[in-house]
Amino acid sequence: MMKKITGSVVALVTPFNADGSVDLGRLRGLVDWHVENQTDAILVLGTTGETASTTLEEDIITVRTVIEQVNGRIPVIAGSGSNSSQMQRHKSVLYSQMGADALLCISPYYVKTNEEGMYQHFLMSAEAATAPIILYNVPGRTGCKISPEVVRRLSTHPNVMGIKEASGDIGYAMKIARYLSDDFVMYSGNDDITVPLMSIGAVGTISVWANIMPRTVHQMCEDYAQGRHAEALATQLQYLELIDALFMEVNPIPVKEAMNLMGLKAGHFRMPMFPMADENRKKLAKIMQKVGLTLEDGA
Repeated sequence: MMKKITGSVVALVTPFNADGSVDLGRLRGLVDWHVENQTDAILVLGTTGETASTTLEEDIITVRTVIEQVNGRIPVIAGSGSNSSQMQRHKSVLYSQMGADALLCISPYYVKTNEEGMYQHFLMSAEAATAPIILYNVPGRTGCKISPEVVRRLSTHPNVMGIKEASGDIGYAMKIARYLSDDFVMYSGNDDITVPLMSIGAVGTISVWANIMPRTVHQMCEDYAQGRHAEALATQLQYLELIDALFMEVNPIPVKEAMNLMGLKAGHFRMPMFPMADENRKKLAKIMQKVGLTLEDGA
């Protein structure tokens, strides 16, 4: 049985070469860096991984590379989401077979659906895959919420282990917090409210911020889990300006720029993602320096 996934889960970037191909060597390097810097688990192929613009073939290679490089040291969650229920089920089965510890399944964007369709969309993957699934509620990307009633129904399924709550709506999070249990957990999907969500039962975060400050995000989650609530809140507030800066343009543009400024070599973007405007890059660099992050010369 897989150990419960808690703490700081990095929503890992996908590094691309100048020709647009996935930089597998750099991907392996980032995996090792996260393991060494106390990241509790890795999410590969999340929103931050630019997976809306990668091919299935690329996705398979990326998942395989991360699982191989992690080599059982920490859990790996694979993003198997699709707005096609059939494709989501296919990827969920495939990544399960490849050794993913859990799967992140998204609500059907663009297509949308009705209540029963939303329930069945997730149920198809939960029933078919051997790895447990995490629901992904991110209406800012998908244009639709997973209703609290659908969450309630799915929360009791033996192969649905939790929800990544990324609506930014505390009222919604409170409604679904009623359905949390040892078998159905919540992850913060918004770096600016991780501690507030942990206060209503979240067990950690699936984090963009952790791409640049893995030890800090891990420690914040650990502090909260161990009852050091004031310390966790102080960390959340101390880095709020930086967190906001990581979303001054659409994710993952700022975090990749931040990584490159730090020499972490996140590589290029996959169109339609595009390099940050110079003015915003300068603002980002200034805020990073303000919180004590070391930038490479010339940044």
